[in-house]
Amino acid sequence: MTTTPRRVAVKVPATTANLGPGFDTLGLALSVYDELDVQVRDEPGAHVTVHGVGAGEVPTDESNLVVSSMAYTFEAMGRRMPGVNVTARNTIPHGRGLGSSGAAVVSGIMAAKGLLQGDVEIDADTLLRIATDLEGHPDNVAPALFGGLTIAWLTTSGPKQKRLIVHRGVAPLVFVPQFTMSTKLARSLQPASVPHEDAIFNVSRSALLIAALTQSPELMLAATEDKLHQNYRAAAMPETAKLVTLLRNAGYAAVVSGAGPSILVLADGPGQRLAAAELVATQADTPWQAMMLAVDFKGATVTPVDDDERLAPESR
Repeated sequence: MTTTPRRVAVKVPATTANLGPGFDTLGLALSVYDELDVQVRDEPGAHVTVHGVGAGEVPTDESNLVVSSMAYTFEAMGRRMPGVNVTARNTIPHGRGLGSSGAAVVSGIMAAKGLLQGDVEIDADTLLRIATDLEGHPDNVAPALFGGLTIAWLTTSGPKQKRLIVHRGVAPLVFVPQFTMSTKLARSLQPASVPHEDAIFNVSRSALLIAALTQSPELMLAATEDKLHQNYRAAAMPETAKLVTLLRNAGYAAVVSGAGPSILVLADGPGQRLAAAELVATQADTPWQAMMLAVDFKGATVTPVDDDERLAPESR
């Protein structure tokens, strides 16, 4: 008789969306992670313990985004969610444009997937559909779920995604400021329509960006040009806009990470990445934390934990 796990471990990467011209479409998984330990308990309800980012700030009951995403997934699968104790170890910065809310949503979904193993199997399309239902759009949740570079789009039958392998020469660098940015505010600054020539401009750059990220990193500066969203949001985060301009004028492929205010630099090698970090360290007017990262190729994982707390092989 198959039994469902009573304890699972979850690991979900940070993400950066848009990548310049690929507004609401392109996303990249990065090597910064939030991790969960979720254990079924006999009592109903949920209790969350948070270590690291968000400790003392995020809810620790059923209203926690991880727990509510878990509950939504159980309901979507026609099952009642058990009581759980959740321990979160967070390293993804909140409110900085690195997909922290998407990671929380995906963490809850993956925890539910793990706890339902042996009872209900949740395939990749269903994972993406549930995550998009909860997050509102798939550009952050797709790379969080599947890793690598993802192209996400919506159809009448639901969200879809294609995962691509990033060229090994691409070296991501993220500059994280001390201040935050509301995604809701950032999106409210977008116009309802854009000029025809701007739309054409971004279509060409998005196509070029796929080539740059997968085959030709030397094209990255031209490929990350954008006219659809960054300029409209610049007034809300002037420090970010100023640093993006400084970096791009110096030849670095810098863009706003997601809704901001962090900045992503897609360097075409470790040497260029180090040079960009040195430029910011010596010329930026405000403090920025430089994070030299790798592309995460694995995406979210969930692992059953046995009674001896030994990890079983990872599953997706």
